[in-house]
Amino acid sequence: MMKKLGLIVLMGVLTFSTGISLAQDAAANEAGQLAAPAGGGSAPGSATFVDVVQGGGFLGIILWIAIFVTSVAGIALIVDAFITVRGVKIMPPTLVKDVQAAMEQGDVMKALQHCEEEPCPVASVLSAGFSNVEEGFDTIQDAVSVAAAMEEERLMQRVNYLNVVGNLAPMLGLLGTVQGMIAAFANLAGAGAAAGGALALSISQALYTTAFGLFIAIPALAFFYYFRNRASTIILNMERLTMDEIKILRNVEVVDA
Repeated sequence: MMKKLGLIVLMGVLTFSTGISLAQDAAANEAGQLAAPAGGGSAPGSATFVDVVQGGGFLGIILWIAIFVTSVAGIALIVDAFITVRGVKIMPPTLVKDVQAAMEQGDVMKALQHCEEEPCPVASVLSAGFSNVEEGFDTIQDAVSVAAAMEEERLMQRVNYLNVVGNLAPMLGLLGTVQGMIAAFANLAGAGAAAGGALALSISQALYTTAFGLFIAIPALAFFYYFRNRASTIILNMERLTMDEIKILRNVEVVDA
């Protein structure tokens, strides 16, 4: 588990570092173009990513940290979804095969035992039905419906966090941009028309937070819709399988061990 967490954090750092490199190159180009003297002299030191972050003040630094956290969280959620939102994870073929074989023999207790030996979402749903086999078919249907709804909600909650990241990241970026622009205009209010180039540079630096927010949000939302559709397909297949199995319980008798 610690190795997986370390890998996720490393991926987040690499992703964020790529964006940092792009920001540094852009900041350097902007600084070289806007700050070059009219007489053709050498340009002052180019702005770095550290200058961009520090230029936003204390609030700007906090926002950059929040954006970094959302990037790591987004990568972690994507990796987690690739691991958990899979048909073989939710409905293991071996379990499905064993349960179907037990039900064909009319051995509900054996099917229940298979479910208990291999915990997973479909096992929880089937167990809810098998555990109430003596209560009547209506009770079985109600128990299965409740269990299926709980498993569906549990699975979709993990996927929905990607939607949170996708919506939160650009909002943090926009807030950083607004805060940076307010500070830039406030600092240059009394500098006069000669400070137009410096003002443009300050605004361009303020826009980096929005760029980073979108850089995080776009893949997060793309993966959210992908995993949401994938989860919906798997859930439908699980419900179909469950309904096929509990229909057999209309005429099956319990076999005591």
